[in-house]
Amino acid sequence: MMQTTDLRGNPEAASFAIPRATMSVASASEAVAEIIADVRTRGTEAVLDATERFDGIRPSALRVPAEELERAWAEAPAALCEAIQISIERVTAGHRAQLPTAVSTEVAAGAVVRQEYFPVRRVGLYAPGGLAAYASSVIMNVVPAQVAGVESLAVVSPPNRDTGLPASSVLAACAALGVTEVYAMGGAQAIAALAYGLPESVAGAALESVDVITGPGNVFVASAKNLVRGDVGIDAVAGPTEIMVIADASANPATVAADLLSQAEHDPNAASVLVTDSGQLAAAVQTELAARVGATQNEARARVALGADHSRIVLVDDLDTALRISDRYGAEHLEIMTLNSREVASRVRNAGAVFVGAWSPVSLGDYCAGSNHVLPTSGTSRFAAGLNTSTFLRPVQFIDYSEDALREVAPHAIAFAKAEGLPAHGEAVAARFE
Repeated sequence: MMQTTDLRGNPEAASFAIPRATMSVASASEAVAEIIADVRTRGTEAVLDATERFDGIRPSALRVPAEELERAWAEAPAALCEAIQISIERVTAGHRAQLPTAVSTEVAAGAVVRQEYFPVRRVGLYAPGGLAAYASSVIMNVVPAQVAGVESLAVVSPPNRDTGLPASSVLAACAALGVTEVYAMGGAQAIAALAYGLPESVAGAALESVDVITGPGNVFVASAKNLVRGDVGIDAVAGPTEIMVIADASANPATVAADLLSQAEHDPNAASVLVTDSGQLAAAVQTELAARVGATQNEARARVALGADHSRIVLVDDLDTALRISDRYGAEHLEIMTLNSREVASRVRNAGAVFVGAWSPVSLGDYCAGSNHVLPTSGTSRFAAGLNTSTFLRPVQFIDYSEDALREVAPHAIAFAKAEGLPAHGEAVAARFE
């Protein structure tokens, strides 16, 4: 089922680099750039043309009517409505705790530096609708923006070719969150519309450009976000999903297999990796996977993902080596299923999110742990973080000096200006005391 790499007894084991699936954003950039340019030139007509071409439908209006949002919530299964509400409550609580507070520091007598945080004014949130539609992604993107204090939110999601509307579960989540500005558009054309706006009337109102765009999508969405970055802020250019499990002989092979399969069903390019010091566990996980994969609804893509070069079982001598391989890999999702799992987890440095112990599966984080499931992929956890309230906040520094405080430090500022060949800088300080 999954290939095995045996690094036991290998002195170079800790430096082993696990292959990753390739998702070349650059390969799509030429086609995406043309779509973006077309949207900037022709506006709504370009969006409708692209939607008809890629989604197989030309919506009568891009903006989703308020009554459709209300209907989606009213007609959603009770179990889904309850799940959405629980998720919103927990994700809200988790993200409220992240809010930074203003800090004021008196660096010397009369010399104060203060940092405050201000939300961006308007954001655009992308909810996927390709292989699957994710109501949970609406929650994970909208909640931190709302908690941060963003005053204007627009959600975009591809239309279903039968209804001309985004998935009903996506609309239900928007309704539960109080989001009323929702558009039936996806792909690169939606990213362009968010970044640059649509000046024409769209269901009675122009689509105003946003300051920040967040949310996962396919290679065309990722490429579009990459191309508009700089004109607007973005969260990240996301790659295929990935899970790494560090496990020892104490782990339940059925649980490990279920978790590996849970990410493999996303996408043929999804990565499922087990790193273990137990050959017996590795063999048992293979057996469990073979039994489970045939029963999953998304068997075809799960089989491709599990059998690919970017998914594997890695055998190591000890957990120290496993952790070093893990930090080199920087998984989007990292599960720790070992004895003393909290102690082992405390030694992790690079991961999008760490799931500690047998009772903290990645699937919990996907929906209602209270954390966020929009996480850095492709090893970018080495320098990037998942979506959080700070994504939508701008720290601004205030410098407030008294006359005496400036007089005290003035010679040093003037010395810097002289050394850097910028005498007018120094004169701007000295002029205050002439």
